[in-house]
Amino acid sequence: MPIINHRFLSHSIHPDTETLIVGTFNPETAENEADFFYGRSRNFLWRLLPAAYGSEDLKGRAVADKINFIRTHKIDFIDLIARVEVEAGQEANYDDIYLDSKKPAWNDVIAQLEQLQHIKRVCFTRKTLGGIPHMKVRVEEIQRYCNAHGIEFSLLKTPARTYSVHKQAIWSNFFGKTSTN
Repeated sequence: MPIINHRFLSHSIHPDTETLIVGTFNPETAENEADFFYGRSRNFLWRLLPAAYGSEDLKGRAVADKINFIRTHKIDFIDLIARVEVEAGQEANYDDIYLDSKKPAWNDVIAQLEQLQHIKRVCFTRKTLGGIPHMKVRVEEIQRYCNAHGIEFSLLKTPARTYSVHKQAIWSNFFGKTSTN
């Protein structure tokens, strides 16, 4: 069975990070066109996040522009899953329920949080945890850690699939800004 690594497994969280965005998995596969976290064509994080700060849309822009934005706003990313073993022919299956059932190798998000001296808030890019019991355990551990250390924690509506004014309002509210779009 093929083992699929996270596409950005070597990414290091910047030590000045104040907001950590936690996702599920970004597979290192030929079918995945993402050039950076949340970079797939059907993901709208790079529209939602800049709009929450009153900045221009970065969807489809160069990685350097995205990194400049997150460094300016002290934001960074980590995903729950570091690698996962899947059945042959399922390498491009990005479905959280499927990935969760494969008992993946986890990133130690809490260990990363312990290294971030300036962390103020953490969000998980999924509003519901139904159907993903293993991920749910990890997210709840992160939430408990945040609660015990005075770090704001939120489940945000996924940036994937569609963009909407309602979704933008949720993201803008978390980031403490009003959308300009």
